[in-house]
Amino acid sequence: MNKDLASIEKEINILTEKLVTLKKEIGKVIIGQEETVEQLLITFLAGGHALLEGVPGLAKTLMIRTLAQAIDLKFKRIQFTPDLMPSDIIGTEILEEDHSTGKKFFKFNKGPIFANIILADEINRTPPKTQAALLEAMQEFEVTYSGKTYTLDRPFFILATQNPIEQSGTFILPEAQQDRFLLYIKIGYPTESEETTVLKNTTGTKQTMLFKVISEEDILRLQDLVREVPISDDLISLVSKLIRATRPETTSDSYVKEWVSWGAGPRAGQAMILTAKARALIKGRLSVTPEDIKHVALPVLRHRIIVNFRAESEGITADNVTCQLIKTLF
Repeated sequence: MNKDLASIEKEINILTEKLVTLKKEIGKVIIGQEETVEQLLITFLAGGHALLEGVPGLAKTLMIRTLAQAIDLKFKRIQFTPDLMPSDIIGTEILEEDHSTGKKFFKFNKGPIFANIILADEINRTPPKTQAALLEAMQEFEVTYSGKTYTLDRPFFILATQNPIEQSGTFILPEAQQDRFLLYIKIGYPTESEETTVLKNTTGTKQTMLFKVISEEDILRLQDLVREVPISDDLISLVSKLIRATRPETTSDSYVKEWVSWGAGPRAGQAMILTAKARALIKGRLSVTPEDIKHVALPVLRHRIIVNFRAESEGITADNVTCQLIKTLF
């Protein structure tokens, strides 16, 4: 075996072992939700951001906080409210005085966006004006204030939560904002046995100690390795066909033509390939399979396919459209 290849495989094995340890560490606090945790790790490895949706009480905030505690990165939580301003996220300039010269000057006081992991809690409770303060950070990994650009530390992740059932006092995320999220993760109720364990573990005196098991350098290296995971031209072509099939104007699928107003853009294809590569790496494989693509298709596409009014009235969702296309193409 080539020496360089052997050393790379050894490095991958060490890093994937750390991911396994990270999952176990999260499992000390979060009971069940294995698929959700895996999708969060996929988001991290692919270098993107995630939007988590679930009814109250499903431990969305706790899950993100637990993940942050097990990774040696700087963590900040922002509680989104209707009166939150962009400066509350980015930061603001304050007037200071140089005591040696008596001269006054403006100093930029950095906001909570200057961290590695940002929990944007209940992101849909703030107006689009404030939501837009995240756009540059999510796409360019930098923020601009008073004409000056500040680079954010890497790795940088925004993990946002929202409640799907409470509409009072909420604002729909603009399509441009939703598209910046690599994955849109929906969290379901736990099983009966999982719920029993949760009730048992959270109503006593037991305290759980979490350890930081993976470093900033490990995350950055894993992000580099994800992009090196090979994917065949046939699978890239399949992803392209799937993305194009979501668009009413380019598809031959009658189901899409009937129920979809707008399909996914090229960013969806990029997200699907990167997250499929990340999943392959998490599973200890050095190549992408069709199963990887099918596994990430729903969280990649559910916020990038916009169904029409008739579909909404009939209860047909973007997930239904994606499942239909997967049956046709795979």
